[in-house]
Amino acid sequence: MRFTYLLVLLLLSISGYTQQYYLFIGTYTEGTAGKNGSKGIYVYRFDATAGSLTPVSTIMTDNPSYLAMAPKGNFLYAVNETHQGNTGDVSAFSFDKKTGRLAFLDKQASGGSDPCYVTVDKHRKWVMVANYSGGSYAALPVKADGSLAPATQVVQRYGNGPNKARQEKAHVHSTILTPDEKYLAVCDLGTDQLSVLRFDYTATHRPLTPATDSVVKLQPGVGPRHSCFYPGKPFAYVIDELGGTVDAFHYSNGKFTPLQHVSTHPVGYKGDIGSADIHIAPGGKYLYASNRGDANSLAIFSIDPATGRLTSKGFQSTMGRTPRNFMIDPTGRWLLVANQNGNNVVLFRIDPATGMLTDTGKRIGLPAPVCLKMEKID
Repeated sequence: MRFTYLLVLLLLSISGYTQQYYLFIGTYTEGTAGKNGSKGIYVYRFDATAGSLTPVSTIMTDNPSYLAMAPKGNFLYAVNETHQGNTGDVSAFSFDKKTGRLAFLDKQASGGSDPCYVTVDKHRKWVMVANYSGGSYAALPVKADGSLAPATQVVQRYGNGPNKARQEKAHVHSTILTPDEKYLAVCDLGTDQLSVLRFDYTATHRPLTPATDSVVKLQPGVGPRHSCFYPGKPFAYVIDELGGTVDAFHYSNGKFTPLQHVSTHPVGYKGDIGSADIHIAPGGKYLYASNRGDANSLAIFSIDPATGRLTSKGFQSTMGRTPRNFMIDPTGRWLLVANQNGNNVVLFRIDPATGMLTDTGKRIGLPAPVCLKMEKID
């Protein structure tokens, strides 16, 4: 009996330890956020068993509006969306998992103005970045020590869309690798297009080449922003910022075939639209999409695993303004929202049976949080 009791305690201890994570929070540091004291990237400890958040460290850097953690968690990459001149930057940091501290390595030009998304491949050979105002995307080699070399490939996009205020030219908003990392999906808000590039991590200079049928045209004026992929199923989804909609696709070997186009707002919604982020919960049962504008909500959908089609389950207030980014923790029990103009990160509990969200009342108060990433503590 005593042995069984001790074994249970040991298993509980191991379980609790394996559910410890570092949470990285990117913020805007300019304007009002800077005046309110935003410094750059904040690191917290997240206990997925208790849902607790504890501050660990901070590092100063300009407008790290999007982050990417390299495999194994030893390096982090951040865009510097500084709104200055014709180019932005990408910064590289090393990360000490024992102390929870980031250390600056170097910074390289992003290949265009206002970089807003960054991705690093699983082999840690390349960093890909989307330049919103520049209308371009770029590939930067990663050195053995985690630092970056100057971009060796910059692809400039051209065109426009029917929304003259927002689609006057190309606006590349994300560079997202497919699950097998054989392709890169590039959302261009300005031209209503999703471009597909073959990705070769072994390349020495130009890792990206156009795939067959490499351009997918979405409905005019919807403004595609981010994409995500169903784990283990041939389905992909795109959030449309200007349309307040999600596009569902059948996806296979770089080919996107349209399946469904659904609203992320309630029937009859009349307010301003500004959809932002999209993620699928571990296990693939539920998809979530964030709405800014007047909604400040999360749209909740169930996913049919046989067809990939979405069914609306409801909506949840983000308990703050302008939910630019959100994430679901690796255990699938928690959803965290970064409310840019609400100056907080809000923690929700996910009901595994329904996908619905419950506000835990737990908050991190920070000026202009805009990106959330998580890494397991070894």
